[in-house]
Amino acid sequence: MTTLPLRPAADCRYDAVSLGEVMLRLDPGEGRVRTTRQFRASEGGGEYNVARGLRRAFGLRTGIVTALVDNEVGRLVEDCILAGGVDTEHIRWVPSDGVGRSVRNGLNFTERGFGVRGAVGVSDRGHTAASQLRAEDVDWDDLFGRQGARWLHTGGIFAALSETSAETTLAAVKAARAHGTLVSYDLNYRPSLWKSIGGQAKAQEVNRAIAPYVDVMIGNEEDFTASLGFEVEGVDADLAELDVSGFAAMIDRVAAEYPNFRVIATTLRTVRTATVNDWGAIAWSADSGLVRATHRERLEILDRVGGGDSFASGLIAALLDGEPLATAVEWGAAHGALAMTTPGDTSMANRAEVLKLAGGGGARVDR
Repeated sequence: MTTLPLRPAADCRYDAVSLGEVMLRLDPGEGRVRTTRQFRASEGGGEYNVARGLRRAFGLRTGIVTALVDNEVGRLVEDCILAGGVDTEHIRWVPSDGVGRSVRNGLNFTERGFGVRGAVGVSDRGHTAASQLRAEDVDWDDLFGRQGARWLHTGGIFAALSETSAETTLAAVKAARAHGTLVSYDLNYRPSLWKSIGGQAKAQEVNRAIAPYVDVMIGNEEDFTASLGFEVEGVDADLAELDVSGFAAMIDRVAAEYPNFRVIATTLRTVRTATVNDWGAIAWSADSGLVRATHRERLEILDRVGGGDSFASGLIAALLDGEPLATAVEWGAAHGALAMTTPGDTSMANRAEVLKLAGGGGARVDR
């Protein structure tokens, strides 16, 4: 049994808040970015997707800490956030300069991929308002103290956006820790974000500074290697197969170096095609040891983006609910699987669907 020192829900305005950038996702559907004449607009962002999943799928009280430019695009992103039920009080609105010369909103053009054609993401997020968010722009003592939050989720995507973002992330996790708010962090290593500012060496410098304040660390095998410097044995050159025993050995090393990690969790994915993946997850805590979710071979996927974020929100929802780690990893894996059956970054599943799949339910028609 994994017992976490959660703050009482009655003492907190929020069950969970996320710190991260929210971009406008522009999706060409079944087409290509390079040839389409129309896009479907939605919102998304690695850290935000977790808060939205916790709200929409699990009915929890969530908020987002971010920044947007106060123009029509920013207000469109806000409208999407409001539709997802996530509280917007802690959005910092930055005046527009009229043309986006100094500050702008992030855009993310995303192809789902199909068969042998992999998914493609083309982000346009330079000089965004969120990347310029500073630690002093947020009253952390008010958020975690007077208002109260049981959980903070953030991650390596936001931390990589700028020197400011890294400093803001560190300030947030320190403030959360000081107020007894549990912290989860998804390493979410993205080479494109780090390559111009120092690559893996910079990623490890930033993430190793943040890691001592994290309670629940989430990442896949590449994340732990690139972001924290831990090598995983048993992975072949193209990541086609993962020896779980090799990953378990790595978790032992991670836990020894960071005894503050109460839970370590990772998704397990083998990419057969863009639309067929093997999918599962494992998690560890000192009390429970290593637990493994149901492994779903040849899972059919419509849109893989956001699967890991939905895993994180399912895991967190169960832990907030006081469920054992073995149940939490099943909720996470099931929620991630369901999220990848619908378009967009964010989950369209509900709690009943997650629990049904996590409990062994199938895809028979519900009538």
